[in-house]
Amino acid sequence: MYSFLRNWITYGISCACWLIFALFFLISAPVQADSILQSYLPDLDPAALVPGADALGPVRDDIAVAPALRNGTRVGWVFLTSDWVPTTGYSGKPIHIAAGVSDAAMITGVTLVKHSEPIVLVGIPEARIRAVTEKYAGLDLRQAEESHTAEDVDIVSGATVTIMVIDDSILRAGIKVSRALGLGGFTEPAATGPRREVDRTAGEITDWATLAGNGALRHFLLDVDAVNADFAALGDPRTEKEAEPAPGSDAYVDLWVALVSQPAIGKSLLGESAYANLSARLEPGDEAIAVFGAGRWSFKGSGYVRGGIFDRIQVIQGEISHRFRDKEHSRLVRVAADGAPHLTEMDLFVIPAAAGFDPAAPWRLQILVHRPVGPIEKVFRTYEIAYDLPGVYTREIAPPPAAEPAAQSAVPATAGAERNALWERIWQAKQPQLVAISAALAVLSLIFFFQQFATRNARAFAWIRTAYLVFTLVYVGWYANAQLSVVNVLAVFSAMFSDFRWETFLMDPLIFLLWFAVAAALLFWGRGAYCGWLCPFGALQELSNKLARLVRLPQVDLPWGLHERLWALKYVLFLGLFGMSLYSLDMAEHYAEVEPFKTAIILKFARPLPYVLFALAMLLPGLFIERFYCRYVCPLGGGLAIPARLHMFRWLKRYRECGNPCQRCAADCPVDAIHPTGEINPNECISCLNCQVLYQDHARCPVVIAKDRRRDRDARAAAELAAKTPARDLGGHPNAKSRPEKEALS
Repeated sequence: MYSFLRNWITYGISCACWLIFALFFLISAPVQADSILQSYLPDLDPAALVPGADALGPVRDDIAVAPALRNGTRVGWVFLTSDWVPTTGYSGKPIHIAAGVSDAAMITGVTLVKHSEPIVLVGIPEARIRAVTEKYAGLDLRQAEESHTAEDVDIVSGATVTIMVIDDSILRAGIKVSRALGLGGFTEPAATGPRREVDRTAGEITDWATLAGNGALRHFLLDVDAVNADFAALGDPRTEKEAEPAPGSDAYVDLWVALVSQPAIGKSLLGESAYANLSARLEPGDEAIAVFGAGRWSFKGSGYVRGGIFDRIQVIQGEISHRFRDKEHSRLVRVAADGAPHLTEMDLFVIPAAAGFDPAAPWRLQILVHRPVGPIEKVFRTYEIAYDLPGVYTREIAPPPAAEPAAQSAVPATAGAERNALWERIWQAKQPQLVAISAALAVLSLIFFFQQFATRNARAFAWIRTAYLVFTLVYVGWYANAQLSVVNVLAVFSAMFSDFRWETFLMDPLIFLLWFAVAAALLFWGRGAYCGWLCPFGALQELSNKLARLVRLPQVDLPWGLHERLWALKYVLFLGLFGMSLYSLDMAEHYAEVEPFKTAIILKFARPLPYVLFALAMLLPGLFIERFYCRYVCPLGGGLAIPARLHMFRWLKRYRECGNPCQRCAADCPVDAIHPTGEINPNECISCLNCQVLYQDHARCPVVIAKDRRRDRDARAAAELAAKTPARDLGGHPNAKSRPEKEALS
């Protein structure tokens, strides 16, 4: 009882400490609003961004731009796209692009400063991506604002999403900079006059033709002859070999789009029941559109199956561009509106509130059509469907009060505030995943704090652990993509010695939460809490080994001397990457591909063959040697093991006989983290608690079995002694009466 209360008290105190530390960590950490440009300014070549410039001046205090100087005279401006618009790429990390702009609002030069796009750029030379970005020099931002489609800018590349993010960010950031500086006739848009919002009570349920007639449904049609002509206009003769076959009058792109989060439109197209399901799915501030297709071209394609991103369509509104992911998508079974044409694709897409989308304002659906011209090379054309919610479904709202003159002068020095608002919106959008992973962390904490109770029944604990590993692999890894990496460790150290920015780490809530949990767990249990329970790749290794055992694949036990020497490999790899990161973080990130996490977990093996083969090469030995990669190769495990030496508690219980003479736990340890002398190596232990199951196993632990035998022997001896003297009372006299007998006589 005392032990149980002590565990509960310790658990409560630790939870309180974690909570206080988390609050202090977030509240006391100053979220800097300084320009990101400042950190990259010393490395930029002025002449590459603004021809003729020989120096860059300091970043302005009010606007995140720096003057480009020639002999001390300003000849242009330089900005970083990440300071002005969200630039999140396929990898989930920002793509930093520096650009120069002239007083006439012309892009004078572009440099790709930093990116983390190995997901898309694998097999594509870095020089090719840089060459694409450099073609934006000479872009007229005024003309681009008035009539911009991607066909105006060359986006030929095999990295679809990455290039389109680059295209969007250069254009939108350039326009915002030009407006803020008043370049080329740009002015800040006036915020006067009435604004409109969606009227959720307006309209009535009607048929397809009525919705198409009043503009609630927008249509885009492109026939085969037209698309062939558009690709021929690119001037690449290779496109003719892949031209669409006749008849030329066939519809190639035949799309309809509608805002179905407006109740009248939604109920008309989806029906009452389907609209009710959609409404239950939408969070406050979310909107939804329906996209219908009937031509040869598919707006879904297959990219979303491999990477979870719909790379053929995106919603654009002002400086906002939103590309849909698989979790924002659902299929429609039927169209409820009478008179609907034959449709081959019918899908719903949710625009989350974090995107900042205004359904009452004009927006457009940009569609991307590609044509292969080589084994991995494609060329692209983009088209747009303009959408403006009809006035019958909107209503006017009062304009905001006029700002004070002092406030009016404070133009986009709010770039830092916009970034802060961005990570806050991301946290709001990730709330379900945060709750699920937080609950999993709480369950894991309970298992560790009450491990004696949790491991009492070996079979029940085996099911609990297997279920937890499946959750870690499927939900944390394959669904939420919350796989930690040694790159995260290197990035933290790099940031500490350069421009440390909290918002950079807050941009990925799940990774931030896991790192916080890992930091706390290192103090209590060492690295095993993450490596043994929360690492998706580790879970994949252990589960695959369980399957291998089920089919009776032979298991290999390495000699202790070899096993102990192989331990050092992961530390060598970590220290090598760490030293490399001090010289160049980009180089370290490149060589961090020694981790197969990205291939096996983030991309679910949808990657070029060399990467898949490497990941399989790391998994294959694990079928015969449990957690082979964790034991000997993982640089992240090596990095976590170093501070784990400082953990404050020793939770794993041991008997005096452990190691001498008993070797049962050492023989049964899945990763051979127990020395022949009996002590557990905290650097190698993955906290699987297998030794704690054995610690109280009455069928397998020799010490417990010996105790049980002594207890049984003592019980039998006491029973035999009691059987020989049944008439003796407590006083020991042979003729004394027992208490029941005395009561009967009385």
